[in-house]
Amino acid sequence: MQRFTGIFLAVCLFVGLLFPMQVQGVEVSAKACILMEAATGRVLYEKHAREKLPMASTTKIMTTLLCIESGGLDEEFVVDNAAIHVEGSSMGLQENDIVTKRALCCGMLLPSGNDAANAAAVAVAGSIPDFITMMNARAAEIGMKDTCFVTPSGLDGEGHGASAYDMALLTREAMRNSMFREICARKSANVNFGNPPYARTLYNTNKLLGMCEGVIGVKTGFTDEAGRCLVSACERDGVTLYCVTLSAPNDWQDHQKLYDYGFSHVQKTELAIPEELSQKVVGSDTQQIALVPEKTLCIGAFEGDTSAVTYKILKPPFSYAPICAGDEVGMLEYYYEDLCIGTVPLCAVQDAGMSEIQVSGNLFQKLWNRVKNLF
Repeated sequence: MQRFTGIFLAVCLFVGLLFPMQVQGVEVSAKACILMEAATGRVLYEKHAREKLPMASTTKIMTTLLCIESGGLDEEFVVDNAAIHVEGSSMGLQENDIVTKRALCCGMLLPSGNDAANAAAVAVAGSIPDFITMMNARAAEIGMKDTCFVTPSGLDGEGHGASAYDMALLTREAMRNSMFREICARKSANVNFGNPPYARTLYNTNKLLGMCEGVIGVKTGFTDEAGRCLVSACERDGVTLYCVTLSAPNDWQDHQKLYDYGFSHVQKTELAIPEELSQKVVGSDTQQIALVPEKTLCIGAFEGDTSAVTYKILKPPFSYAPICAGDEVGMLEYYYEDLCIGTVPLCAVQDAGMSEIQVSGNLFQKLWNRVKNLF
């Protein structure tokens, strides 16, 4: 009996090492989901995460990002009347309404307006088909390999879909944009539009804001074909995680479970700093100076493990005097696998003034130049 118990425990331990996340008892309703650490892109939990599925209005993450990146956010224009006649959720646009791209971004991310998405597509690209081309091109740049955009709003269309992993990549890209982060974190927004424009309040459909500790966005979605879809971001104790669920009947609970799991295993961890950083100096009596990173970079490390993070030191073979303490001399790049996750300037710790010979040479050159200018 003792021998059987020992074998059973050994098997359980082996399975636990292979599948640590399943052992934690995290069960989700989603057909597909992913939990990703923001700084590194490390996947902490996944379920059918590479399967392409309809993603409903979470599509508007891409539409909003492209709208923001197009610029001219506060320039007023008249909406395309054909574009705003669309079924489903709406921000309330009417024919000949005067609006701004900023208001349309709020209309997409908060009440999930399909009218806002179509109006933004025409405003940015001139037509919805041309905007779809932009969406798929941007998706390719981000590395979204299991994605095809067919509509700017997320309404069902033949072939329209993405994997949970791709949606996490898109969210990671979008959340680097300060305006996107600010808008998607709002529970409500005051905007002006109409003919003439007047003030209204738009409300966010994302109930996780305020429901789950640390949630700072991002976007809800639903169609009959896609089911309930949800993309969110959460910050706790200096760590940010992204969560995506597709076709999830209990999406609010899924996200809370996954965040509780993730933050129980991920801690804010400082990345290692190379020892004895220095730089050769030419034209100074100080032939070498010490360097120090301008700041310390932190990531959310699973169980504090940063072994997968490497770094590169980028600096010229030597620098010319004079150099003052605090001057940037090089760069420290950190990588998780093949992905650059952050850069930190390398700065001089001390001064390195010009040598007496160099100073004399410079003075002679200045005098000679003045003499030449006289003639």
